Amino acid sequence: YDVLVTENLYGDIVSDLCAGLVGGLGLAPGANIGTTNAVFEAVHGSAPDIAGKGIANPTALLSSAVMMLRHLNEQSVADRIQSAVLKVLKEGKTVTGDLGGNANTAEYRDALIAAL
Repeated sequence: YDVLVTENLYGDIVSDLCAGLVGGLGLAPGANIGTTNAVFEAVHGSAPDIAGKGIANPTALLSSAVMMLRHLNEQSVADRIQSAVLKVLKEGKTVTGDLGGNANTAEYRDALIAAL
């Protein structure tokens, strides 16, 4: 389907299941786009249990930012960020623990900046 219409509860369930196809909730971006406003977010929420530990994977938030940039017609900036994320993930050398790596958040960030 191109569009699936559900109530919020079932929409959350379906989107969580679909997130498994791309590596889980930790990688899934989200957007709520209306006629006049749009909100972009990481699907997984705020993850307060890992706040300040340096182990968070910011990929979902970065992917949400890419979606926002595309929504704002900033295609070239969005392409650069998305390419950097995909490059770092494909190399697999500097990824966070949830993806089987040993990098902390700062190391992952530094790898993304270098890839830009």
